[in-house]
Amino acid sequence: MFDVARTVRTEPALVVADAALRLTAVTGRRQNDDRAEEWREALRTRAGRARGARGIRSLLGIVEFANGLAESPGESVSRLQLARVGFAIPRLQVRVPGPQGSFYWVDFALDDVNAFGEFDGQGKYLDESQRSGRSLEQVMLDEKAREDWIRGTTDRRFPRWGSEHITTSTALAARLAAFGIRPPS
Repeated sequence: MFDVARTVRTEPALVVADAALRLTAVTGRRQNDDRAEEWREALRTRAGRARGARGIRSLLGIVEFANGLAESPGESVSRLQLARVGFAIPRLQVRVPGPQGSFYWVDFALDDVNAFGEFDGQGKYLDESQRSGRSLEQVMLDEKAREDWIRGTTDRRFPRWGSEHITTSTALAARLAAFGIRPPS
């Protein structure tokens, strides 16, 4: 991760850093903040020993921005593009009370604009191994019920976006603006 974060573009570097931090400090959908800080401190120390080497500043920025709660490359890049657009850093994997004592998880809480957000890769719908034995139709109906519940009980907007919307910060900004969601001034 140290070498990747110093030598490749920000997007893939962040994907690798988020995955490394996830392996180090995340269990289920909870990040151990002490372990995450130990991970960061170890990389800061190593960067200090490599002062003057190519990409150290980039590495340090990635280390500080990394979040092991990102569950996919699309979530990592989405978070980066949201920050570039001007939104506050979103909370990740947010638990929302569901019906009859259940709960749902939402990828992003955009608290500065009272919205949730969801990165939807196609695998969620098309990859049978990710559908837990459910048909595509049932997955779609379950997602619709989930989204209706969350939107209706939280009074928050709930846009979804895919890979085509995170290619640039401008693309994600346009997607969100289509739903009336803009970063605070």
